[in-house]
Formats: sequence, C-alpha cells, structure tokens
Amino acid sequence: MASLEFAISLPDGFPGGAMTLLDIALIVFVVLETLNVGLLYRMPGSTMGNAVGVFKAFGKTRGDPGVAAFVDYLISWVAGTKLIFIVLIIGVLIAGSPEIKVYSGIALVFSIMTFYSRLYPALKRMDKEGQLDPRGYSRTLAIMIGGFILVFAVAVLAFLLH
Repeated sequence: MASLEFAISLPDGFPGGAMTLLDIALIVFVVLETLNVGLLYRMPGSTMGNAVGVFKAFGKTRGDPGVAAFVDYLISWVAGTKLIFIVLIIGVLIAGSPEIKVYSGIALVFSIMTFYSRLYPALKRMDKEGQLDPRGYSRTLAIMIGGFILVFAVAVLAFLLH
C-alpha cells in the first residue's frame, strides 16, 4: 500500500528507497532514547525523561558516599544499556534490510513489554507508598511505554500488510 510510505527525501543508498512508518518509529525511538541517555549521564537527578529525580530516595543516596557511588554506577549502567540499543537501531536503519527492520521492531515490542513484568509493579508500589514525585508517575510512565509498544506494533503490522 502506497499510503504506508512517506515521500521523504532520503540520502542515496538508504535501504528501501522510501521511509516507512517503521523507519519513522525507529528514528523517533532513537531520538527519545538519546535524550534519555543524555539526561542519565549529565543530569541524573532531573525529573525529565528517564532521569531518576522522580524517586524521592535518590536525594537520600547523596548523603552516603558509598551508596551514592553505587547508585551512580547503576545509573551509568542503565544509560550504557540504552546506548547499546540506540547504536544497534541506528545500524539497522542504515544497513538493515526491510526484513531486519521488521524483526527489530518485533524485538523492541517484546523487550519494551518486559517493563510490565518487573519494573511497573515495583514502580506502582513506590507510587502508592508516596516514594515518587510527582504522584501518579507510575501511571504516566506505563501509558507512555504502552504507547511505544502500540506504535511499534502498528508500524510492524503496517509494514507486513504492505
């Protein structure tokens, strides 16, 4: 279906010759996650993006140098893991065949869904116990992550139905 492709000028040699909804979803994900990595590395105490300032306990960690160093290590580890995903997706966008892009989209759906198995229950409990600021952050994050899953699922389906 031609309606699933967009008339965007692409550099010579861009795989597929036209940008699909899946390409756009991958690019948006890369941009958002790159911003999150920047926050985690440069402003981990921020309340924007995936920075950890929403956790009231983060401020408490600054009082103990050993705990602060450990928390800083874990924050950098999360940022580094996100960076791996970002670089892999960029590689897929540049050199990946349409099939590889579909498999990457499916892999992202399943990897992002893991949030709901372990992280969301813990976040919801912390929110209920008043450990997050602003209150309701767990719900906001769950909706945002659900949106990512929906966008990737729709983009993969649109590509497959093409």
